[in-house]
Amino acid sequence: MDKNFKILIAGGDMRQMYCAESLAEKYDVYVKGFDREHFPDSMKSNELKNETDIKFDCAVLPVPPLDDDGMLSAPCFSGKISAYDIKKMLLPESVVFAGRTDGKLAEIFDDSEICDYMLREELSLRNAVPTAEGAVQIALEELPVTLNGLKVLIIGMGRIGTALAEILKGFGADITVAVRNRKGAARASIHGVKAVYTNKIDTDYGLVFNTVPTLIFDRSILADFGKETLFIDLASKPGGIDISSAAELGIKVIWALGLPGKTAPVTSGEIIAETIDGMLGERRETNA
Repeated sequence: MDKNFKILIAGGDMRQMYCAESLAEKYDVYVKGFDREHFPDSMKSNELKNETDIKFDCAVLPVPPLDDDGMLSAPCFSGKISAYDIKKMLLPESVVFAGRTDGKLAEIFDDSEICDYMLREELSLRNAVPTAEGAVQIALEELPVTLNGLKVLIIGMGRIGTALAEILKGFGADITVAVRNRKGAARASIHGVKAVYTNKIDTDYGLVFNTVPTLIFDRSILADFGKETLFIDLASKPGGIDISSAAELGIKVIWALGLPGKTAPVTSGEIIAETIDGMLGERRETNA
């Protein structure tokens, strides 16, 4: 436990709030960029309302860290936060954790080490389950039929695709996974589901989950699907479905980005906190 190590959690959705709550068990944690109504009753962190003389060893920023205007992403805050203001609160040689970082963030925090926690394998593995559960929840809410016996297509047999297959098996769905190679087909076989190659996808499905951030469903392929098919895209930008063409064809597509933060913010926040704690531990060992 290092209560002398000061961490600023700035902006983000409720994942960041529960990340702060978890990190506060070991570190001196402050939170900025949340309206009071979003603070849990059990919150252990300190709310940072105004300018402060406190200097932080570390900042934890959201996924993604910046909005389209270059301001700190803060969907749970009625105001605006400049990333440059956060920079002023950091000690020299501080570390900045964020998800899906880019060159703009590195340009702003040029005196800090930038660490992308979304690139960590342990986070990706653990995040797959809440993502898959959230996707199935959407399907249950949107579909007019049961998952039991429904023909379901999953694009990709990676972490999320595998988690989806396991959950959907429990519902009795008729599952097929679209894969690119024999390795993916073998993984599907191990998990007890059918496999087809992505260039040989048929269109007789009531539900399609895409987990691959590459265009798979262009207009020509979508046109062969019925309007009753529900598409749920779980891939990060640019996604795998031509959404504008789908809309013109009358096909419903839900691009479900950031699902863990929406459907399981407590679990997701704890996963981020544990990942960051592990990364801080690695830095201490390296610098020892």
